[in-house]
Amino acid sequence: MRIRFGPFTLDVDSRQLTRDDRDVRLTPKAFDLLAALAAVRPKVLSKRLLQERLWPDTFVAEANLSNLIAEVREALGDRTRDHVFVRTAYGVGYAFCADATVVSESSPPPDLPLCWLEWGSRRFPLSAGAHVIGRDADVEVRVDASTVSRRHARLVVTVGGTALEDLGSKNGTFHGDARVISPVQLADRDAIGIGSLLMTFHVQGPFGTTDTHAGAAG
Repeated sequence: MRIRFGPFTLDVDSRQLTRDDRDVRLTPKAFDLLAALAAVRPKVLSKRLLQERLWPDTFVAEANLSNLIAEVREALGDRTRDHVFVRTAYGVGYAFCADATVVSESSPPPDLPLCWLEWGSRRFPLSAGAHVIGRDADVEVRVDASTVSRRHARLVVTVGGTALEDLGSKNGTFHGDARVISPVQLADRDAIGIGSLLMTFHVQGPFGTTDTHAGAAG
């Protein structure tokens, strides 16, 4: 996935940030932070959630996150008081606030499912029915990561929409910043946390829209 904003292009798959086709250097953690914020723009991600995803199973001081935010802003030239790209939601967290567009490499195939999950460069199509997310070899959405339980969460897709529920996971399932305690209905481009992993839910056709402009979220 490539996201274009201002003079910048963020290529999540190749882990590159460019400005007018010239590389902009970011440390790996700073790149992960920018990618996480841009993926769910313009929603706010809490400091707690960002810390858990950037440093899973590790306690770090809040200053570490502040330093990464400063690094991202420096790389983007976002030095003004009213930040253009990454804003602070005081007392809560941070959000990507610039207008952005996903750059399509090609037209989607005509048989694209009505909904799917995206995790980095991977896409998991979701047809009608139940889809378990976890580390087990026989689950429908398999993600092999240490913070993911064997059978972590479940998505139930029906003609009326898609519901997300936790299956008693150790590290939790999140809908945005909120921990999933009971089944919740998903909307297009909702952020889903599976342990420390950040996924994005997408729908199209009668379930929602495929409009990729930043203003469509929220």
